[in-house]
Amino acid sequence: MNISKITEGVYYVGVNDRTTDRFEGLWSLPNGVSYNSYIVRGNTKTALIDTVEVGAVHNYFRAIFAEIGESEIDYLVVNHMEPDHSGGIPMILSHFPNLKIVGNKHTIAMIKGFYHINDDSRFMEVKDGDVLDLGGKSLKVVLTPMVHWPETMMTYLEESGVIFSGDAFGCFGALNGGVVDTEMNTDWYWDEMYRYYSNIVGKYGRFVQKALEKTSGLTLKYICPTHGPIWHENIAKVVDIYDRLSKYESEPGVTIIFGSMYGNTGEIAESIARQLAARGVKNIKIHNAAKADLSYMISDAFRYEGLIVGGPTYSMHLFPPVENFMIAMETREIKNKVFATFGSFTWASAAAKTLGEYLNKMKMEPVATLEMKHSASESTYTAVEQLAESVVNALKLK
Repeated sequence: MNISKITEGVYYVGVNDRTTDRFEGLWSLPNGVSYNSYIVRGNTKTALIDTVEVGAVHNYFRAIFAEIGESEIDYLVVNHMEPDHSGGIPMILSHFPNLKIVGNKHTIAMIKGFYHINDDSRFMEVKDGDVLDLGGKSLKVVLTPMVHWPETMMTYLEESGVIFSGDAFGCFGALNGGVVDTEMNTDWYWDEMYRYYSNIVGKYGRFVQKALEKTSGLTLKYICPTHGPIWHENIAKVVDIYDRLSKYESEPGVTIIFGSMYGNTGEIAESIARQLAARGVKNIKIHNAAKADLSYMISDAFRYEGLIVGGPTYSMHLFPPVENFMIAMETREIKNKVFATFGSFTWASAAAKTLGEYLNKMKMEPVATLEMKHSASESTYTAVEQLAESVVNALKLK
């Protein structure tokens, strides 16, 4: 059982999932994921903050009862309704029949829709700034819509400087014994945070910025997200990562995404990388879209300033794995990139045109384009050098 006292009256009762292969049925979980839930005990009332995915309920209840014994839970605060956090709601209600579900109007509508709990007496609707009094401990509601669902909110424990932040400030990766960042080596979680943000939250940067503005005046001693470690000594770093990513700010480096059926287009990708390195670019990530995990491609595209995408024409379309990547970029409204493209064909060109159409939809101008017929010639390698030169000249973060 993962039970941990965070600070006075605040306890972690979350669970780890080391079985599920793909988060949301899409994003790989090589290091698992945690579903975080918390108990806050005041002098007169006890609140449970969020629940867990339905398949993890057995261990979840063991953790809850190990902490509260025969005591009652008075409130269930629902910060986020996605089923990996709300799946335990029906079982919680069956164990605590007098419990009130606390949520905003969107939350309550979703609970009724997902779990068919239609008794209005079970709910306590809250608005931005409302306070839930637990007796000596006060949970203040901070509405943060579209981070990353319409109902998302945070709750702030004023007396202790603890914010229960929902999916914000979360990351992939199960918790390996430690719960608070002071109990662990957090090094490997940072890459998982980039991947989590870019895959799950990435489209909603402007709403993340609004949430950061709302929480900027709060004293934060602990950030308690619904996934990943509880942040205490790394709060400034965590907030900075979310701030930069939500503003589409990048790190030095270039990501190259390519597809290749028989190696010719892949050879161009390798040549571009070599020419970038020769011009001083040190952080270069190359992904073969037909083989690489999409979640890692998206993460590197968000993280690094340069993005170069190329692929062959396939049945008069862009090579499908590369097109899937471009759809992910369009969906996430990626911006502020030094973008270049390369395409190839044998008898009828389509890849280069399709890449251009995606860039037009994203309102991005490529700094260079390259198109190859059949296989590489001397003129192709000259064009590769010119493309690399154009990219490097456009990079601010070299």
